[in-house]
Amino acid sequence: MNRKYLPTLSELVDRLSIVQLKEVFITEHKEEYAQEIADIIHDIQAHINENKSEITAETIRAIVVLSQMNLHIWHNESNYRKGIKDGNNLELTHGLNGIRNVAKNRIQEVAGGRKDYKIDCLAAEFKDWEISW
Repeated sequence: MNRKYLPTLSELVDRLSIVQLKEVFITEHKEEYAQEIADIIHDIQAHINENKSEITAETIRAIVVLSQMNLHIWHNESNYRKGIKDGNNLELTHGLNGIRNVAKNRIQEVAGGRKDYKIDCLAAEFKDWEISW
């Protein structure tokens, strides 16, 4: 039986970004993360080959934005868990997740496939985080 719900290209890229952070920040499992990265890269390449996806400069920018948002979320949540309240705001994390979803949808515009239509907007106090798409 064929699978009907495979990860989209944007989901694979998002996961790659997160696992890359884990490889750097959680060094006691570096080998496991390196293997997961290799598997994800394999699947990304297979997706590109199968779908003849044409990666554009805008796609690359969306990937960069996605990676940056994942890093900011990582630091914000990590500090929050450590009890460092100064400069941390879970509302910001929520808004950055909305930016992540926009970036993933932009990747999907090139790759085709499912998009996430629930895009939350940033609160007024976080307007500096808006992306100039």
